[in-house]
Amino acid sequence: MTETVLILGANLGDRLKNLSDALSLLGVRAGTIVRLSSVYESEPWGFETDNWFFNQAVVMETELQPLDLLSKIYEIEALLGRKRESEGYTSRTIDIDILFYGNEIFNCPELTIPHKKIHERMFVLRPICEIIPGFIHPTLGKSIRSLLDECRDKSQVRVFNK
Repeated sequence: MTETVLILGANLGDRLKNLSDALSLLGVRAGTIVRLSSVYESEPWGFETDNWFFNQAVVMETELQPLDLLSKIYEIEALLGRKRESEGYTSRTIDIDILFYGNEIFNCPELTIPHKKIHERMFVLRPICEIIPGFIHPTLGKSIRSLLDECRDKSQVRVFNK
């Protein structure tokens, strides 16, 4: 089993339900959920829209290899209405990104682990810092807490209170 860190995001439809449904499907199809962050509400990053995102970080144990996990994630996203129509950032019912796969470094055309933009994104750092603040980024050699403290992204990210 490999401990994997994912970030979930949704800004279309019933955002909370989309996160919940994604978590349920991940638990059935991809591994065992070990830890969850709070749900965070964040302004869109990299494109313009009025629909803010709900984001949640997940630590999951999986037996799947990285590309097999990515394939399961794409299946789950499709089941939840995600359409991958264009390059670039767009609104979506669900987005699931693999941030870390243990301490492994993995590079191929379809997938890069650790995710290349973790340290640039407040909406990723805040939730993962809640659940794994001391985890050392395998390529940057810094803890998640340090990366959060150094992050230059000033976009709004706040815990969502139901």
